[in-house]
Amino acid sequence: MSAPQDPIHEMISSLKQQRDELKLKMHLAEAEAKDEFEAATDKLDKLTEEYDPLKEAVAECTENVVESMKLVADEVLTSFDRIRKAL
Repeated sequence: MSAPQDPIHEMISSLKQQRDELKLKMHLAEAEAKDEFEAATDKLDKLTEEYDPLKEAVAECTENVVESMKLVADEVLTSFDRIRKAL
């Protein structure tokens, strides 16, 4: 005759099994999250590397455009002044 199963023992065994399964899943999720974090960090580094030179080029270009616009604005102002004097 076999001894009756201890319900507390079964419950504890089930909880331990669930704990072990969760621990494994957490470990795998941790590794997956770490991989995703590293991939995102690599993308951020690449974005930064691409942005810095672009930022400098845009700044130079913007400066040139602004200077050109100032020259044209000065020419228009000079023309307006000549028209005022002629009137």
